[in-house]
Amino acid sequence: MAKVYIYVVARDFGFAPNPFHGICTLATCKADLRSTAQVGDWVIGMGGARLKATGRCVFAMKVTETATYDEYWENPAYRAKRPSRNGSRKTAVGDNIYHRASETEPWLQEDSHHSQPDGSQDAYNTRSDTKTNKVLISRHFLYFGCAAVEVPAELLDAAGYENGRGHRVFQRSECDLLVSWLSNEFRDDFNMIVGDPFDFNRSSARYSYRTDKVTP
Repeated sequence: MAKVYIYVVARDFGFAPNPFHGICTLATCKADLRSTAQVGDWVIGMGGARLKATGRCVFAMKVTETATYDEYWENPAYRAKRPSRNGSRKTAVGDNIYHRASETEPWLQEDSHHSQPDGSQDAYNTRSDTKTNKVLISRHFLYFGCAAVEVPAELLDAAGYENGRGHRVFQRSECDLLVSWLSNEFRDDFNMIVGDPFDFNRSSARYSYRTDKVTP
C-alpha cells in the first residue's frame, strides 16, 4: 500500500530536493526516508520556523522512479543534474554528485553543496548521504519554494501530522484529503518551479552534516 512521507524542510537551496530540469529529485540527505520510500509513495516537505513557513508546503512529489547513485550518474536523462559550481545558481546546486569506478571502489563526490569549502570531498557528508544508495525521482511534483502555500490546518489534523524532527510515515489513506487538496487545488502547477528556493541566493554555500552549519 502506498505511503506518504512528511518532513520539515530545514534548508531550501534547491539541492535537496532538487526541482530543476523538469524532474524533482531527492538524492542526498534524508537517508532513512530514501531507504524505504518506493515508487508510488508521496514525499511532502513542510516549511519550518527557520524558513518562517510553518504550516506551508514547500514541495510535494510522487515517486515515479528510483535509481542507485551510479545509475543516476550514468543516465543521460540526469546529466543536467550534475553540479557546476561556476555555472548558474541552478547548476551550482546540482544533486547528481556521487559515483564510483566500480562497486568495490570508494565513492567519489563532485564539487557541490555537500563538499568542503575548498571544493574537496567531505568524507562525513559522503558517509551520511551514501548510507542509502538510492535516489528518489519524480516526474509528478509540486515545487513552491519561497511561494510555499499554506495548508489548511484541518487537513494536517486529519492526517495526525505535527511539525517535528525527522520524518513521519502515513498510509496513503490517512493523507487522502491532503494529497487530493494539493493535486486538485494546484493541478496547473505540476512539474513547474512556482517560486525560487528560499535559500537560492546562497547557492554557492556549502553544508556540513558534522557541524550542521552552512558556510559561504
